[in-house]
Amino acid sequence: ASGAAHELGTPLATLSVILGDWAHMAPFAAEPELREEIEEMQRQILRCKAIVTGILMSAGEMRGEAPRLTTLQTFVDGLAGNWRAAHPNTELDLQCDGLPDLQIISDSALQQVVANLLDNAAEAAPRARLTLVAACPDKQTLSLAVLDDGPGFEPERLKHFGEPYQTSKGQPGRGMGLFLSVNVARTLGGRLQARNREEGGAAVTLTLPL
Repeated sequence: ASGAAHELGTPLATLSVILGDWAHMAPFAAEPELREEIEEMQRQILRCKAIVTGILMSAGEMRGEAPRLTTLQTFVDGLAGNWRAAHPNTELDLQCDGLPDLQIISDSALQQVVANLLDNAAEAAPRARLTLVAACPDKQTLSLAVLDDGPGFEPERLKHFGEPYQTSKGQPGRGMGLFLSVNVARTLGGRLQARNREEGGAAVTLTLPL
């Protein structure tokens, strides 16, 4: 998987450049329908690149794209904003009162982990509102919790949370997203935990050192 991820980097970068050129060409720019399709293709390319980065991070490797310096609030706002843009039919509430004014390193693999958690929650509770809670229980830790109003985790699923191919979706090969997310969290010195909420639904919490 690591080798394949490395090899996929070059064609994905090439496609990204070509689509960027197309977006500024008169025949495409003048047609709203074509322009929308190009924008959607660009979003899917970005998602593919983020998935590739996640795979390499889980293998203890890094892609050539450098992490960037940002503020904690900007990072959290960006997580929610990007996911909302990609899922216009799902409501996402963001709760992040009292976040300290700190600079952090934002890595694309970390962004992909949170997107995976939100995707899973949306699949577990279709058409239900999701909540992303960002908090700093102390000055050294960031907690990102994804809450849903779905049926919650079955006891066996909780027992094997984050193990590969453990999924309730009934499709072979599913469940790898959580497995990769757990490994990325560990690589970054954090952890991923799941529980069922007393009021119903599930909560998956990513805890990371700031």
